[in-house]
Amino acid sequence: MTNTKPTLESLTPRQIVAELDKYIVGQDAAKRAVAVALRNRYRRSQLPEDMREDVIPKNILMIGPTGVGKTEIARRLANLAGAPMLKVEATKFTEVGYVGRDVDSMIRDLTDIGVAMVEKERLEEVQERATQLTEDRLLDLLVEKPKRRARRKQNPMEGIFGQMAQLGDESEDNEEESAAYETQKQQTERLRARMKEKLLNGELENTEVEIEVEEQRAGGARMFGPAGVEEMGIDMQGMLGNLFPKERKKRKAKISEARRILQQEEAQGLIDHDAVIAAAIERVQEAGILFVDELDKVANRESGHGPDVSREGVQRDILPIVEGSTVMTKYGHVQTNHILFIAAGAFHVSKPSDLIPELQGRFPIRVELEPLSEADFRRILTEPRNALLKQYSALLAADGVELNFTDDGIDEIARLAQLVNEQTENIGARRLHTVVEKLVEEVSFAAPDVDQKQITVDAAYVQQRLGDLVKDEDLSRYIL
Repeated sequence: MTNTKPTLESLTPRQIVAELDKYIVGQDAAKRAVAVALRNRYRRSQLPEDMREDVIPKNILMIGPTGVGKTEIARRLANLAGAPMLKVEATKFTEVGYVGRDVDSMIRDLTDIGVAMVEKERLEEVQERATQLTEDRLLDLLVEKPKRRARRKQNPMEGIFGQMAQLGDESEDNEEESAAYETQKQQTERLRARMKEKLLNGELENTEVEIEVEEQRAGGARMFGPAGVEEMGIDMQGMLGNLFPKERKKRKAKISEARRILQQEEAQGLIDHDAVIAAAIERVQEAGILFVDELDKVANRESGHGPDVSREGVQRDILPIVEGSTVMTKYGHVQTNHILFIAAGAFHVSKPSDLIPELQGRFPIRVELEPLSEADFRRILTEPRNALLKQYSALLAADGVELNFTDDGIDEIARLAQLVNEQTENIGARRLHTVVEKLVEEVSFAAPDVDQKQITVDAAYVQQRLGDLVKDEDLSRYIL
């Protein structure tokens, strides 16, 4: 039985929160906010068309320290909705006139993700048909089809009497050729049937065949101009590609590799690329999610010199994108009116009120994420579907090592992670990765060679491996 992905229509806000709970511990306020935002997309789709255009998404500003789940909430929400999602850092963009990336590039990147997503879906839909066509092409390479002999071209200068004399002879020749062709055709069909059976049974995987593939040219669009041409949304390769014939070259490959290459070619030929682009643009405009991280880093701090000089300019450039504008991409115009923007920042030094008023108004929903406690760390280690301890146990099981974490061992890991966060920088749940990696470092290194295949990680084991490191604050700053 296969698990079908829930549709946007069937997901209530309560169910969305329940799905997020499978991967993210705590942060109920943020989960509720994004659940309502996602449900509002379905509600908007049910409105009359004249009203639908005026209902804009209520963008969300997440406030909280690093490592508490801001990015993970947005990423899991996008996966749940089947929506194109892009995470960008506000600090990567510069005001128009400065060297660096302009804010429009975030929409172009999001559109690229949308096109790739829709193309992948369309390719999956045609895989069955592509497999049949690939099989036929492989059989053609293994067994050449018989060809009828070309009929002799008649000389227009032949006299009428010469034609009449040859008519009877040609008729007899044609009958003989037709009979020979039919015999050869039947023999070929029998041979193809045998080859097809061997092909399906995997008996010919190492057989070499000669295939014709499209030659890939290095360089692409970048050769037509200075760095950043692709940022302008101009598909130079697409514009000039039709002016020159695509070069194809012959190469030898085993059936196993040839099948993969031909399958890709056949699948690409079966999908309508114009329809893919149209569907992708529609999906980006109606369902796209843009996660803008580190927004606090571009908050105006009333500094008129140095690297801060363009911070307010970046905010002003982001403003029209969030308000709703049209961005030119290499696939066409993309409107940002109904893209959901989720901004995030720690706001330790600056405050949300330091943002320009216009931008503040475009993020009406504010949610504050709580710092993680020792109890949260313990839950993060064990409860989520992709929990860290489950990952390490599965990785070491590949080498036959069974890693068992006891309750007191898990408590000790959580306690030490919290302690290191208090002694050094508080990086939230990311500290767990550092601590657990150091804890199992020796086991991971020796796993393929050790005789003892069952290892119990209890409080004593954790203390033995990490206790001294945590006590030495100077050392823990570098190692943990």
